[in-house]
Amino acid sequence: MIELETELQGKRAFFGEARKLAKKFGLSKCASWEYDGAFFDATMHREGGETIYLRIPFHVLEGMLDRNDAFIEFGKPFVIKHVVHLGLDKDENSLLAATGINQFQEPLDKDGYIREKSKWEEIGEDVSNEFAREIAAIRDRSIS
Repeated sequence: MIELETELQGKRAFFGEARKLAKKFGLSKCASWEYDGAFFDATMHREGGETIYLRIPFHVLEGMLDRNDAFIEFGKPFVIKHVVHLGLDKDENSLLAATGINQFQEPLDKDGYIREKSKWEEIGEDVSNEFAREIAAIRDRSIS
């Protein structure tokens, strides 16, 4: 995992506005979330069973997540690499995986070694900082 130094940490927005803006940056809400917080994720690179993600955490200050009027605050973005199985599982769930019922496998390594760290750090920081500036612009327009 590579923690990023960006302008985004501490920025606040309404969830609906942030989600709409996130799409512009190729970010989407992570499938695993709670009502008090989640992540926006973007796939930065995928090759074979390895995927490098930009992950932007946020938590809810007011309201409930998945409602447009939930007020959120962003945490410290980071880059993470997941390494997953490319074949079928060879355990008791193999039949489920083969039939498509169990489509999600546990990653082999949730925090794999990241080659070219400075490259992914720079890309992640650039995207996070631009996202932060646009979040700030939305907030400024709504205050005016």
